[in-house]
Amino acid sequence: MTATLLVVHHSPTASVRSLTEAVLAGTRDEAIEGVEVVVRQALEATADDVLAADGYLLGTPANFGYMSGALKHFFDSTFLRIGGSLSSTGAADESSGGTSGRPFGLYVHGRYDTEGAVRSVLSIVSALKWRQAAEVLAVVGDVTERHREAAYDLGGTLSALAATDT
Repeated sequence: MTATLLVVHHSPTASVRSLTEAVLAGTRDEAIEGVEVVVRQALEATADDVLAADGYLLGTPANFGYMSGALKHFFDSTFLRIGGSLSSTGAADESSGGTSGRPFGLYVHGRYDTEGAVRSVLSIVSALKWRQAAEVLAVVGDVTERHREAAYDLGGTLSALAATDT
């Protein structure tokens, strides 16, 4: 049985594109077998993509202390269909979870700060009850070879986990 790893990203800058390319290379490491990697731009990813996947990798720039508008749109347009629900107050209801327990990873790039972007994504995936499978890769400033290696490792880790979790 082949597992599916869904990579949802918004890579509008050279820095984020560099991290995304390294993540994707890691997901396709020749030592990892039995995983289909599906790559979607954040504005093109659908709830069906999420429901069909066994694990997730999310990538975003930090914009004004938050995730990109494109990644936010992805969550806004899929949240209820992929297992999220809202309480009577309109807050995320963490008792649901159609995709609950599936592993995810996150990489974020910011010029000056990434904390708000990381916090906002973790808040949403927490409501979905996704399982954080690797440390968040948060890069501030110029992307170095060390960052690209960490991105490669992040991609490989999520791909291997998706393969073994199915």
